[in-house]
Amino acid sequence: MHNGRMLNRTSAALLAVLLGTTLLAGCSDDSDSGSGEKSSSASPSAAASYLPVPDGVELTAQGTSLAVGDTATVAWEPVQDTVGVLDIRVDRLEQTSFKRSFAGWKIDDTTLKTRPYFVRATITNTGETDLGGQRVPLYAVDGENRLVDYSGFGSSFKPCASTDFPEAFAPGTTAEFCLVYLVPDRGDLTAVSFRPTQEVNPITWTGELTKPAAASSTKVKKKSS
Repeated sequence: MHNGRMLNRTSAALLAVLLGTTLLAGCSDDSDSGSGEKSSSASPSAAASYLPVPDGVELTAQGTSLAVGDTATVAWEPVQDTVGVLDIRVDRLEQTSFKRSFAGWKIDDTTLKTRPYFVRATITNTGETDLGGQRVPLYAVDGENRLVDYSGFGSSFKPCASTDFPEAFAPGTTAEFCLVYLVPDRGDLTAVSFRPTQEVNPITWTGELTKPAAASSTKVKKKSS
């Protein structure tokens, strides 16, 4: 479910290796993500269906629509019997091109039929579990209302690192992420979605698409003691 596309390059030649795109058509985002405004349409039962979280943590209601720059507090099970709690702020939505951002990479024909986007987010572990090595639970939503998983790289990709949570992502840790999404059929990125399972009514972020910012790696800030 979470393999996405993996781009890899070797010392002899630059090669894009396609491991598979996550198109969760069965988990399409049915919410209205056009306004970019907060929505209070989620029912109490939807909020109550969330997982148990530490005392003092108030989760954002399922089905909430947010604008870029807003923060949601969410919970999900990255693995069975493990609950993760995060504050997620989507900071930027960036439209790029293979010519602009993938110079030096050999891209296969299948991948060239996609359109690349970068999504930048700031995420804090507000739970009680170290989430090191887990995938970031954010998807792109395309113009067909499909969810697209982010892509990983077999080596360093300076324009946008597109990594999972770092090896250690302890409670209280904050990190800045840049994630690469390859939207099929050269499609549009219409929203970013937190929807870890089909049963979850998604929380979405919408906003203006911008040009790529300066290259950056994942930046981790540990909680001050």
